Amino acid sequence: MNRTYFCTASACLSLAIAGCASSRSQTSQGSANGQAVSQARQFSEWSQPINVGSEINTEFNEQFPTISADGLSLYFSSDRPGGFGGADIYVSHRATVTSPWGKPQNLGPKINSSSDDHSQNFSPDGHRMWFASDRPGGCGELDIWVSYRKDIQDDLAWEAPVNLGCSFNTAEGESCPFYVEDQSSGTNVLYLVSGRPGGPGKWNVYASTEQKDKTFGPLVLVKEVSSSEYDLHFAPRLDGLEAFMWSVRAGGLGKGDLWVSTRRSTRDAWSTPVNLGPTLNTEFQEGMPSLSADDTELFFTSNRPGGNGGFDLYISRRQPLTQHARQ
Repeated sequence: MNRTYFCTASACLSLAIAGCASSRSQTSQGSANGQAVSQARQFSEWSQPINVGSEINTEFNEQFPTISADGLSLYFSSDRPGGFGGADIYVSHRATVTSPWGKPQNLGPKINSSSDDHSQNFSPDGHRMWFASDRPGGCGELDIWVSYRKDIQDDLAWEAPVNLGCSFNTAEGESCPFYVEDQSSGTNVLYLVSGRPGGPGKWNVYASTEQKDKTFGPLVLVKEVSSSEYDLHFAPRLDGLEAFMWSVRAGGLGKGDLWVSTRRSTRDAWSTPVNLGPTLNTEFQEGMPSLSADDTELFFTSNRPGGNGGFDLYISRRQPLTQHARQ
């Protein structure tokens, strides 16, 4: 069945697509009024996507890819048999960035529940993982939880997660957390999407600033990237200057597309999102983008024909342009 684990207003929090969440990069930074500023890094166009392969993808649904900073661990969610709930979080490893992916491992019952668990994202130091879950004990239909691990080399060492609380999570649902550190200003921001009232659409993009005690302040609507429809995923680079979106909005090519927004510095507003075009998007569903640490690989999910099952993971690549190539 082609479905994606997300919420609108249903108890199981799955948005049916048939009828119609890591961006972790360490890029060059300067400063302008204490804020991160792009060094005008430019890239080639995105390549034609390729399927990540049958070691990862199954006849079921693989979604929400997140690649580790060293490029050797690929986290994703799947509803394949053998898990603990509807959708579980898995991780696959490879020896080098050119090696094939190994057999995925379930993160186990400390992280995965009898409900849906997905859209994981990590702090740059690798110690914290935020994710979304509709497990019992939450505040609404879908909540943000956080887990800690002491050993960042052990992908199975995550501790029992903690809910971010009902002053943060709402009855309408929150999902797809992405954590950004502004190294120039020292401000850390958690971006996510929510179905709470007050936005222009049914689901929109919000941001919360981390406090000194590691809690998060009030969620603020990111108006310039939010639409009147469904904004389901907002994945910024670590420097906060480029973000990839999954959105069901006017101007798309299919039932949900990949979009990109940029800004010159973290004190500036985000640009109006631009559709990534027919190289990446199809008449079907593309979503849940996550960028590699070197900014050159974009992982996402799609139910386009030619895959292994419902939703598969795909990868597209781009290359940094030299000064000569830009002229």
